[in-house]
Amino acid sequence: MKKQVFTMVLFFSLLGVIQAQETTKRESAAGIKGGYNLAAVSYDGDGETGQRHGFHIGVYGESFINDNFSIQPELLYSQQGYEIKNSNGTFTQRLNYINVPIMFKVYPTDNFFIDVGPQVGYAISHKEKFDSSFNLFDTSQEFDPNSFDYGVNFGGGFKTDSGVSIGVRYHLGLGDIYDDRSPNNRVWHFSIGFDL
Repeated sequence: MKKQVFTMVLFFSLLGVIQAQETTKRESAAGIKGGYNLAAVSYDGDGETGQRHGFHIGVYGESFINDNFSIQPELLYSQQGYEIKNSNGTFTQRLNYINVPIMFKVYPTDNFFIDVGPQVGYAISHKEKFDSSFNLFDTSQEFDPNSFDYGVNFGGGFKTDSGVSIGVRYHLGLGDIYDDRSPNNRVWHFSIGFDL
């Protein structure tokens, strides 16, 4: 089911690109972006974990198909993961990814946009930490997350005529982080970008 949803989003997004034939007055641009992450994990039937605070940073290129529609591939370093707290302490899973989202952006007005698109990611590092209130030392427990992740992004924002953009995006992970209990990434991104 998850793969079917991902495939449908990709198909309809590409169909929109093929059907868009108007010329554009807007200029395509490349830029840099970065911002704040609130990352969690959703376990099947158990809701979401606590959030890990992190950041993302990277580059993008926005190509306009017409005045109201553009495609924006990105390459981002993103700090993700989650926290679980109980009476014994806090478990923190730090997962760092290189993500490649391809966002399909619609501008209903000159400056406001909404965007949606698929994303693939590669986990470049992970670290686990368990802080126990019952001893004086931190203990570590190693997990082995899957290297590849995929999902769909939804968001929106505002882009000035000078090329400064502010945006909010939600990543709905569809790939399992681990083979047990089907955990999926859930990440809020709050970004600022600058056309170069």
